[in-house]
Amino acid sequence: MKVVIMAGGYATRLWPITKTKAKPLLPIGKKKIIDFIYEKIKKFGPVIVSTNRRFEYEFRKWAEGKDVELFIEESMREEEKLGAVRALAEVASTIRNEMLVVAGDNLFSFDLDDFVEFYKKVGKPVTALYDVGDYELAKRYGVAELNDLRVVKFVEKPADPPSTLVGIGIYAFPSYVCGMLSEYVGDERADNLGDFIGWLCQRDELYGYAFQGNWYDIGSPDSYLSALRLFMEHSVEAEEIDKIAKIIEPVTIEKGAKIVGRSIIGPYAYIGRDCLIENSDVCDSVLFDNVVLRRTKVWRSIVDEKCEIRNIELSASIVGAHAKIQRGD
Repeated sequence: MKVVIMAGGYATRLWPITKTKAKPLLPIGKKKIIDFIYEKIKKFGPVIVSTNRRFEYEFRKWAEGKDVELFIEESMREEEKLGAVRALAEVASTIRNEMLVVAGDNLFSFDLDDFVEFYKKVGKPVTALYDVGDYELAKRYGVAELNDLRVVKFVEKPADPPSTLVGIGIYAFPSYVCGMLSEYVGDERADNLGDFIGWLCQRDELYGYAFQGNWYDIGSPDSYLSALRLFMEHSVEAEEIDKIAKIIEPVTIEKGAKIVGRSIIGPYAYIGRDCLIENSDVCDSVLFDNVVLRRTKVWRSIVDEKCEIRNIELSASIVGAHAKIQRGD
């Protein structure tokens, strides 16, 4: 079995942060999103990461020391991307093997051992499902209708969901599905893995496997920050923390950061390298490298690298790189 992590998107819903950073490489504490996936799937076979030319360098750095092969599509921006199905079809055409496929923006607490064993038992395609427990919420995802364990219908973002079981971007495919992927993209159909699953279940036996546990589709700032709460581990490597500053676990503070004055950091805060936090509070937020905060409160926000923010309260916001924001002293 080959394992494929799909990481070729441009994550437009997280712009401007993901204009310069691949979503699977965003930090969740000391680890990156893709680290959590890799640790759960590497035991099942050789790992291939499908990404794009724009983020190739960052993925090569991440892959150093790992048993990972990169498949690079020739795109540099959203308008040029292959899309998930076409990218997977190209990967599949080079391996012609059974595949475990995982979306690169998935965070989940459960293991995949039983899922893979179920796939081996039925010998047919299997899609992972998760019960979101709410029909309104289900409208945001691909939704499965089951007859026993077999998927009889799979609809992407339906107006009237047949169930609350949604697809979560994890699939196990026999080798013959490689040819079906080529057939699907050859007809220029919708380039979304959910649409492919809907097409596949009308032509072959497709089974659903429902997981219990925690699952996050990192598609928005809110879901990213919510995942941070669940998955981050406490780690402090700061260069300096004043005695009068307060750290509330869990937080991650990277090397070179300085926390000075009456600052409060945490809980659930990520502070990147070489940040300066002076008389400021940061909670439920991510600050990338070289951010300077002075007399500022940051809550449930994402601040990109090399920003300088003074004398304000920042709530539920995204700040792009190199921004300077201040209110008069």
